[in-house]
Amino acid sequence: MQAKEAADRLGITQRMLRHYEKEGLLEVGRALNGYRSYSEADLRRAGRIRDFIATGFSTREIRAMSACLSDEGTGPCIEGIEKLTQKLEHIERLRAELDEKRSAVLAKLANLNEGLSALKSTHDLTTA
Repeated sequence: MQAKEAADRLGITQRMLRHYEKEGLLEVGRALNGYRSYSEADLRRAGRIRDFIATGFSTREIRAMSACLSDEGTGPCIEGIEKLTQKLEHIERLRAELDEKRSAVLAKLANLNEGLSALKSTHDLTTA
């Protein structure tokens, strides 16, 4: 199947498929006319790549788990378990950092609102 149909079936762009190939994540055959020709196995592999990217993995990280991308790697994949565990830990750290920043912003916002309310009350008293 050609790139447009493959991209449509995967819900991604043709550009993303070329990117996967450029990054060494996907090797696609060529038809006699030179066009890329995607097999069902290529689609399954590209779908796995798409799913890893959707969960926050970079192409470099995915390349380190290449054994998990092929049809032979659809079962338990040691590299995948380790990398997914590391990614989850990283996400948890980021989440904690964002929670801290959120709390700091909420505290500053509350202080500014209190100050504004106090200023308004003082202004209302002096104009009355």
